[in-house]
This record gives sequence, C-alpha cells and structure tokens, in this order.
Amino acid sequence: MDSMSMSDHMFFAKVAERAERWDDMVEHMKFAMEMSDEMTVERRNNFSVAFKNLVGSRRAALRVIDAKLEKGKNKEEANKVRICHDLRSKIVTEVNKICNEVVDIIDRTLPNVTDAEHKTFFYKMLGDYHRYLSEFAEGELRSQSADNSLGAYTNAQKISESELAPTNPIRLGLLLNFSVFYFEIMDQKEIAIDLAKRAFDGAITELDDLSEDSYKEATVIMQLLRENLCNWTEVEQRQIPEERSDSDAGRSDS
Repeated sequence: MDSMSMSDHMFFAKVAERAERWDDMVEHMKFAMEMSDEMTVERRNNFSVAFKNLVGSRRAALRVIDAKLEKGKNKEEANKVRICHDLRSKIVTEVNKICNEVVDIIDRTLPNVTDAEHKTFFYKMLGDYHRYLSEFAEGELRSQSADNSLGAYTNAQKISESELAPTNPIRLGLLLNFSVFYFEIMDQKEIAIDLAKRAFDGAITELDDLSEDSYKEATVIMQLLRENLCNWTEVEQRQIPEERSDSDAGRSDS
C-alpha cells in the first residue's frame, strides 16, 4: 500500500465501506490519515466511520455476552459461563486494541489541526474511544480511561461553545455523547440530564436559520437527545434499567 496515493486510499476506503469490509477500510484510512497534515471533512468522516463500525460490532457483542452472564448468574451452568467469560475476554482484548489504535492516531493528528470544527470532532472522538475503553474495564483501568474521556470531552466542549453554533451537528453530537458518558460511566445522572437538556434547548431556538441539509442533520441528533431525556427521566423516577442513544448510531459521527 505504500505506493498508493491519498486519492487511491480514499477510493479503496469508500469501496470497502460499500462492501462493509471494515478491516480493509480501516487499513486504507490509517494510511490516509498519515499522508497529509491538511484535514478535510471527507477524510475525518471516513476515518471515523471505519473504526466506528469495526469497534461497534464488538461492543454490541459484549453487551449480549454480559446480558447472558447476568441471566445465568444463579444457574448451575459452570461450563457455559466459562465459555462466555473466555469469549468476553477475547472480545475485550480486541476492543482495547482498536480503541488504543484510534487514540494513538488522534494524538498524532490533533497537534496539526487548527480548524475549530475539526478540533471539536477529534476531541469528541478521543472522548468516545476512551469511553469505550472504560465501558468494559474494571478498577484502575476503568478510572484512568474515564478520566481521559472526561478530559477529551471537556476540551471539545470548550472549543465548540466558543466557536460553533448551538445547532452545529458536531457540537450537538459531542453534547449527546458527553451526556451519555456522565450517565453511564460517571453515574452522574443529574449532570447528564442537564447537559442533554441544555443542548436541546439551545439548538431548538435556532433551527429556523438552518439550510435544509443542516436542519435534517441537527434534528436527527436532537431526536436522540430527546429520547435520552425521556428515558433518563423515567429511570430517575422509577429506577428501572436505562437505555440510551448516542451519535455512534448510523453512519454519521454527528
């Protein structure tokens, strides 16, 4: 692949995306990210999509396994439980490898990024992948990953609030995922609800000023914010198991 140009890597990444060959897409985007310090929307989005799909299936698999382990906790099925634990351990290792690779690439990319939207995007993505590391970790590793996630999200929030409009999809996606972080990882539910509500309320007053495309993108994320607010408020009132939406759903990393 070393002899391929940037456009070649981007072309093959798009073909791999259409074919849902996420490992191949990741390999081409890793090369593309190293080939120029000048960032583009297409390159950052393809980079995000490639790794999101690669790690997303594994995160979903871990949730299934954890639910199975919880369900079988009081049953005498020691062999099945051991098999589930072995599979879980294998997938956690894969998730950690993917997340650490993303973090390493972003850490090398960020010093060369000056555009406020690009910087917000990458700090948000950094927060997301540290959050993924903390989801299935324990003890000191979970605490360290959570601290790293908090720092990245906070940096993104500072930049977005001073440079980006309340309806900007990158800013909305950041606040959506930051609120999920507070709710699920930090167990600070009141902060999560307040953050999501402020993001929603701040954007809804400015929707009429958006173009049609921007309106559609912003309202998709606002719907996720609203769903979380409804679910989380119900959780607070009834203390039932919660569900949440974040901007990792779908293709766009909004």
